[in-house]
Amino acid sequence: MKKISFIITAVIALSLSLNAFTLGKLGEFKFKKVTKNVWIMHGPPENPSVENEGFMNNPSFVEGKNGTIVIDPGGNYNVGKKIVAEYKKVTKKPVLAILNTHKHGDHWFAGKAFQEAFPNAQSYAHPNMIKAAKDGEARVWYNILEGLSKNLKGTDGPFPFPTKVLKDGDVLKVDGQTFRVFHPERAHTDTDILIEHVESNTLWLGDNLMDCRLGGMDESSSIYGNIELLEDILAQKKGYKKYDLYVPGHGPSGEMHKTIDPFLNYFKVVLKWAQKGYADGKESYEVKPDASAELKDYHNWDEFERQMGKHLMKAYSEVEEKDK
Repeated sequence: MKKISFIITAVIALSLSLNAFTLGKLGEFKFKKVTKNVWIMHGPPENPSVENEGFMNNPSFVEGKNGTIVIDPGGNYNVGKKIVAEYKKVTKKPVLAILNTHKHGDHWFAGKAFQEAFPNAQSYAHPNMIKAAKDGEARVWYNILEGLSKNLKGTDGPFPFPTKVLKDGDVLKVDGQTFRVFHPERAHTDTDILIEHVESNTLWLGDNLMDCRLGGMDESSSIYGNIELLEDILAQKKGYKKYDLYVPGHGPSGEMHKTIDPFLNYFKVVLKWAQKGYADGKESYEVKPDASAELKDYHNWDEFERQMGKHLMKAYSEVEEKDK
């Protein structure tokens, strides 16, 4: 009997292992308990691709007594189903709410899989995010992610648009868990919310913070604004305090300076060279080699070669605008 029980246990364990969320040489991805009742699946901090199936962010959830609250569920419906499967391996509790940090689809498209599995879950975002997504941003990101990963089938049938609003200063209470909301007017985008979980003293920053990769910025973004936001967080201004854990949109979570300083320093160097180039009457491409040389420690970050020059041009345009 003991032998039969052992065999059954081994078969179940093997089955679970075979069904694990794996991405080739990128390895296996699962939810890990990082502090108190907070779980995070740290995705590969790289551009969407066929290899990573469009999965690149850090889906998270906070566990309450009766259910959970998911933050940034992931980048498409198909990946979302795999993330939901991993979620169910660590808890049988239902998802009660989904909190979305900003408009970029690599963070919220997997909400469709969660809503399918947990139809009573309420989805929240800043009103700017909801409007932008419905006004075309969702379709733009669908096309971007489909072109890169070829894995967006089913994501837009329909898109999992959030229906509940979170604004700056709001306090959301769900299942005994408390979330404070911050909305910087313009940083990574103008649709961002940062989310503080009071009970675990954790702060989610969305793509206002990244580690090991660089992301794109658009007309709603601001280099100045992103720098100011991160400096306010470090200085514990505007309602921010010192947190036990800081969760970036991409890359590993960690303590304050270890997690925030690299990304903040990157933008400061980019802005410095934009200001110098503008003052010297040079174009951004003329100071790009010097900026790149000073940023040598970032050359191995994903998308450095493609994004740094764009960030420099963005900073240059903001410096020029401030001089008008």
